[in-house]
Amino acid sequence: MYAIDKKFGGNSGGKLHIETGLTADQSAIYVKIADNGIGIPESIRDRIFEPFFTTKDVGEGTGLGMSIAYNTIAKHHGKIIVESEVGEGTAFTLHIPIQQTN
Repeated sequence: MYAIDKKFGGNSGGKLHIETGLTADQSAIYVKIADNGIGIPESIRDRIFEPFFTTKDVGEGTGLGMSIAYNTIAKHHGKIIVESEVGEGTAFTLHIPIQQTN
């Protein structure tokens, strides 16, 4: 929602799309969350899951949300795939295995 608001500033045009399903090999479920917001520059894409990393202004966030999400998915032996294009939007696809291993 932050990325959409940054791009559209409260005006119409912002879109959030959520899709769920099974992966092609049916070994995991996926949740894909996509927007048409500002996108994530390649230069910072490798840092977005670091604790306390944020691009938001002071007082707008702690930089923990993405780190918590990443660690939660990792504890379930899953992964997060990030696709983004600056100015066009971002998609996060969470894969969580159906069969959990120890």
